[in-house]
Amino acid sequence: MTGFLREFFEFLKERKKYWLLPIIIILGFFGILIVLSQGTVVAPFIYTIF
Repeated sequence: MTGFLREFFEFLKERKKYWLLPIIIILGFFGILIVLSQGTVVAPFIYTIF
């Protein structure tokens, strides 16, 4: 997994695609939020986001 992340960051630096970084971070945040909040009290609030 760390090899993939290292290669991805090298790709961003080489191709100067820095605008992809915030998109990846936000998608990762929402993915972690959905996984951690399954079956909890936060679930109804997540559905209102989408």
